[in-house]
Amino acid sequence: MILPFASILLLYATVSNAALAYKGVDWSSVAVEEAAGKTYKNSAGTTQPLETILKASGVNTVRQRLWVADSSTYNLAYNLKLAARAKAAGLSVYLDMHFSDTWADPGHQATPAGWPTDIDNLAWKLYNYTLAVSNAFAAQGITPSIMSIGNEITDGLLWPLGEYTSFANVARLLHSASSGIRYSSLGSGPQIMIHLDNGWNWSTQQWWYSSALAQGTLLSTDYDIMGVSYYPFYNSAATLASLKTSLTNMASTWGKKIIVAETDWPTSCTSPAYAFPSDTTSIPFSAAGQTTWVKDVAAIVAGVSGGEGLFYWEPAWIDNAGLGSSCGNNLMVDSTGKALSSLAVFASI
Repeated sequence: MILPFASILLLYATVSNAALAYKGVDWSSVAVEEAAGKTYKNSAGTTQPLETILKASGVNTVRQRLWVADSSTYNLAYNLKLAARAKAAGLSVYLDMHFSDTWADPGHQATPAGWPTDIDNLAWKLYNYTLAVSNAFAAQGITPSIMSIGNEITDGLLWPLGEYTSFANVARLLHSASSGIRYSSLGSGPQIMIHLDNGWNWSTQQWWYSSALAQGTLLSTDYDIMGVSYYPFYNSAATLASLKTSLTNMASTWGKKIIVAETDWPTSCTSPAYAFPSDTTSIPFSAAGQTTWVKDVAAIVAGVSGGEGLFYWEPAWIDNAGLGSSCGNNLMVDSTGKALSSLAVFASI
């Protein structure tokens, strides 16, 4: 069958726009911001719920961080309410389980208060925790598309027992966490992710996965996705070229799906703590620069075998514009909550 030229163009556009299965943002802070009186506006200045703006901008999945303690800001009840909003807006959910009562990241992986201090009971506790979380989502009729068993766990999880100095414990804990999801009412619905930082650093990824999988306890079937954080403002070696090399090697070595789970680009950065990578210096610190950055990173992910998605970290956290970096502003909204032009980039990746 010979298609008309216009149909060919339409087909090409459809395929191009569908390059990534997951086009996402982390929106964990939205209800906290709303409680503080913040509102959001689309690019035309019309006040709308953030989920409506995200959906119209091409976002199809939202990432949410989950902390353990009921008294914590991002607890289970908070996440269930937020996930219900996402589902109602036609967005899927990526649940980022920190396995801590507060922030978990490369420098912080504190075991939740009251959890066991021996590995046997800690592994059992973790299994029952992920089982309970999964069943709570299932009871609400929400199946997260992705569930991450830990957040940036390059140096381990649930310290001190799960520090990287004991990969036997790391592997056992991750197997327990995965099993709790698999044996829950969600079953095989969610894709399970392992998430490390410094996605541009192939030697780090190779060391970590080789060490963890060598234990024999963490099985290849325990996870579906390798997630990485990739930021331009923490190391001058974090080039786009090195990201491409690292992700390509990860995909060819382990055959898993690949997602950039966190990334950002600044609209202002007058005094960066570290030099920006050499192949990013032509990208401006602006909304246009954010668009270029997201497209460049998305193209790398899409070009990798199994490359599945990209998530921009907290583009609408008005009260935390620097997002923990030395750059003044990494948001895709202005100080009034109005969407910048860059938010529309998700429709084109």
